[in-house]
Amino acid sequence: MVYAIIEADGKQIWVEPGKYYDVNYIPGEPGDSIQFNKVLILKQENSIKLGKPCIKSAVIKGKILKHIKGKKITVFKTKSKKNCRRKQGHRQKLTRLLIENIFQ
Repeated sequence: MVYAIIEADGKQIWVEPGKYYDVNYIPGEPGDSIQFNKVLILKQENSIKLGKPCIKSAVIKGKILKHIKGKKITVFKTKSKKNCRRKQGHRQKLTRLLIENIFQ
């Protein structure tokens, strides 16, 4: 089992080759190739490598599959005794990535 923990957009994500993940929006067109250089942990066969804070020789290659929108969130604010109400919705822009290879 080969996996890595990377930092993408300020979040840490456990990734494996051949699987897809939804991360915050990354500019680019579907089909574009993307590289992640901030690899925090890398596990291959029988060895585990820890970065301090990153492993400089490791590279994760992925491909942008498509851009999607996340689940709708409703934000409702009120002020007591003032009859002031505000309703607002939000949908986060996401990018679906396919992890192709993990190199060291």
